[in-house]
Amino acid sequence: MKNLKNLLTILTVFLFIFAGFITGKAFAYSPVELYDDVWKLVNKKYVDQTNNQQDWRRWRYKYEGKIKTDEDAYVAIDTMLASLNDPYTKFLDPKEFAEETASIKGSLKGIGIQISIKDGKLMVISPIEGSPAEAAGILADDEILEIDGESTKGISIDKAAEKIRGEKGTVVNLSIKRGNDIKKFSVTRDEVEIKAVSTKLPEGNTTVIPNEIQYIRISSFISKHVAQDVSNILMNSKKKKAYIIDLRSNPGGLLTNAIFISRMLLQNSIIVSTVDRDGYKQTERAGYTTLTNAPIAVLINKGSASASEILSGALKDNGRAIIIGDQSFGKGLVQEVNKLPEGSGVNITIQRYLTPNGTDIHKKGITPDILVKLTEEDIKNKNDVQLKKAVEVLSQQCNLKCSK
Repeated sequence: MKNLKNLLTILTVFLFIFAGFITGKAFAYSPVELYDDVWKLVNKKYVDQTNNQQDWRRWRYKYEGKIKTDEDAYVAIDTMLASLNDPYTKFLDPKEFAEETASIKGSLKGIGIQISIKDGKLMVISPIEGSPAEAAGILADDEILEIDGESTKGISIDKAAEKIRGEKGTVVNLSIKRGNDIKKFSVTRDEVEIKAVSTKLPEGNTTVIPNEIQYIRISSFISKHVAQDVSNILMNSKKKKAYIIDLRSNPGGLLTNAIFISRMLLQNSIIVSTVDRDGYKQTERAGYTTLTNAPIAVLINKGSASASEILSGALKDNGRAIIIGDQSFGKGLVQEVNKLPEGSGVNITIQRYLTPNGTDIHKKGITPDILVKLTEEDIKNKNDVQLKKAVEVLSQQCNLKCSK
């Protein structure tokens, strides 16, 4: 009888486990576990060990007994991460994480703008080239005051992105402050293809570039194909006497892309240094060979951020390129993408980076060697004075230094 009871107990446990595998519920990843995993990741990896001058332990059990659903966990996580006062450390629900993954593969849905919180304001880092936002006339450094009539005061990046995104063909209405002017935009959402690298001038640009100068436009470092695309262009243009690398309104992307491209242009030089939460400094260097030694001019503006600043900073500090344009955005932090179970994820700031000269450009930006501002009137008249200055500078250099 005792053996029979034991057998029935084992059978019951087996059936329970088997049923769990069938239903997917026995070992489900609970909302509480999701919250706790994010807490542990930040506790272990976040670049600021003081966690914005607070006791991080207070958050671990703050919502004990209150998190019942995934939505409860999402709200609790967002609230917890907001206490860091870091717009780049953010939670992504399964839909948002899938969209971020899609952007790395080369496509996005929405109106095609990169946004950030700067000094408490919702700012446009840049519109994506060829996007509905660009076509509508939205510019880098625009402040978004309202989304569909609702104020953006105190809004998070995630909530703003959620309001701006939507189904293809639908319209989002934005109230934007540009200088002292308030402008209204109605933008139709669409699927946005990220054309990360191009040798063609932006549509409508009438600047004449001599045949001896190769123009390369890098609109984003998000796609994993960026470095290879740039390499292909450099390999196929070895007869060119000089290069213009246009990083204007490039909001950044993958750190590795900036490092790989820097190695194509620099020789035995420091590219960038990263410093983690423990003060450990890791330095990335270029090797002993380059794809070209020709003169380079790099164009930047207020929309050039993150990986754009790493590349332009590396070329500037090593005296490899002349930087032309406007002060860049000033994002000197590195994020790590952490995939969580059941499709969500969390981006965590794990390092700050320094240019080769040891400069921390966060909230400061890269200062051009030649400051050239592009006014709204210039944009309206398709008068690209920044690109023209790059052509002028390189033409002078080529007359003195370049040879076939």
